[in-house]
Amino acid sequence: MYHYDEIDKAIVHARVKQFRGQTERFLAGQLSEDDFRPLRLQNGLYIQRHAPMLRIAIPYGLLSSTQLRTLASVTQKYDRGTGHFTTRQNLQLNWIALPEVPNILEDLANVEMHAIQTSGNCIRNITTDHFAGIAADEIADPRPWAELLRQWSTFHPEFAYLPRKFKIAISGATEDRAAIRVHDVGLQIVKNDAGEIGFTVYAGGGLGRTPLIGQKMVDFLPWQHLLTYTEALVRVYNRYGRRDNPYKARIKILVRAVGSEEFSRQVEEEWMHGKDGPNTLTTEEVARVAKQFSAPAYENLPASDLTSVAAQENKHASGKAFARWLARNVHAHKVPGYAAVTLSLKTPGAAPGDASVAQMEAAAALADEFSFGELRVAHEQNLVLSDVPQKDLYAVWQKAKTAGLASANIGLLADMIVCPGGDFCALANAKSLPIASAIHERFSDLDYLFDIGDLELNISGCMNSCGHHHLGAIGILGVDKKGEEWYQITLGGAQGNAAHIGEVIGRSFAAAEIPDVIERMITAYLALRLDNEPFGETVARLGLPPFREAAYRKEDTNTNPSIGKPAHV
Repeated sequence: MYHYDEIDKAIVHARVKQFRGQTERFLAGQLSEDDFRPLRLQNGLYIQRHAPMLRIAIPYGLLSSTQLRTLASVTQKYDRGTGHFTTRQNLQLNWIALPEVPNILEDLANVEMHAIQTSGNCIRNITTDHFAGIAADEIADPRPWAELLRQWSTFHPEFAYLPRKFKIAISGATEDRAAIRVHDVGLQIVKNDAGEIGFTVYAGGGLGRTPLIGQKMVDFLPWQHLLTYTEALVRVYNRYGRRDNPYKARIKILVRAVGSEEFSRQVEEEWMHGKDGPNTLTTEEVARVAKQFSAPAYENLPASDLTSVAAQENKHASGKAFARWLARNVHAHKVPGYAAVTLSLKTPGAAPGDASVAQMEAAAALADEFSFGELRVAHEQNLVLSDVPQKDLYAVWQKAKTAGLASANIGLLADMIVCPGGDFCALANAKSLPIASAIHERFSDLDYLFDIGDLELNISGCMNSCGHHHLGAIGILGVDKKGEEWYQITLGGAQGNAAHIGEVIGRSFAAAEIPDVIERMITAYLALRLDNEPFGETVARLGLPPFREAAYRKEDTNTNPSIGKPAHV
């Protein structure tokens, strides 16, 4: 992973010192709230419903065990013992005291971490695939390119006050696991016929109040121009993006308003002024960064398929549970004899994405013992051990289980993406966490979850879509109706290569209705699917009507022969 040089260290520590002085002046009444607001936002500090919230950057989702232990330490010392991992590969602390924020930032700086540009109208944390560098389907490692973008965008003087926040995601694999098509800029690494690396560039994607899929700007951008072209693109947005209305200020609105072809033309025109300028990348500069991401010292291990790994442990009483965990939480690795392991942060009874201090420390210990001291934060709000020898999978499972990190639910309905919602966020219209808890309780039978199969269920507490409800095969959005909390259902959303925005099925539901509504729709799906057809494909094949009918049916579905009996009853 990338390690700071002396310049990096000096910059980050200087920012901590600067913000300490700004905070002290604000607390002394020497800075107004209006003066302090942009300063705190530049350092990831929000004022939420109950207390200040600090958003800590985890660039491209990569963590060392030392850094994770520091996150555990600041969570224990300055918060209430639980941190929240987000879809932007960040960590949020929701119960901190304002005077302590500079101390937290100083502790982070000591392990090469910060909260710079995790909020405000600037270029935010660069995100990428949580299997970057190890994925079996990888074209090229996206992490060096993500780091180059991070260094270019941090403190970029021209882009400190954009019309609105700006998010960049990059994928280096044939399967998009970074949701690049719903970012302001999405970058897909590709190779041309000569085997040269370049990027397909998308712009104008985003969720929120107006969800849109990003439009292709360039089929093949040579790697040398990654920064020059991106700079031209952001410059056009900065010049023409709306500043009169925050709801219409994102780049997606500009691209839609002028059309993708015209926007692309304007970017090309701007690019001509700096195409071969100082930000043109060189082989030497890319090599400088890429060497920080060299592969660990892998052993020469025999490769095994997971079926044989499971069979070796079937002699134990826990054989079935281990096999389920292998099927759901263990992933292919490009190096024979190794696997990636997802540590689930979707344990029933806990908020999705939350990790306790004990769990962070346990995950760090697992990384040290089994994964070269390295972890990843997944877009889906889980942690990943990137380099686990297959021979150690059973030991990892046992230790992860003890720490409450081994729920065998990755990709299943219980692996929900959920924002903090109205329990914490001042912007939320409704609470998300109680809805997630009620669904977890209703679908607690693992046999039933495995029978349902792959199903993305995402929940957002407001139209800002921090829970990515638009991309869920089932999406749940909290809405306000005359001061009361209601929930709107969307179906058919998808992330990945076939990214698609879900459609609203009809009127919203009261909170108490949601578990029944979800169960009725799933029961309908089980009766209507072909073979092992996933939920999203069944919705795409049949459309909304049968699921809408099931959702609004009031009678008990167990007595309706046209729908069938839930498998867990």
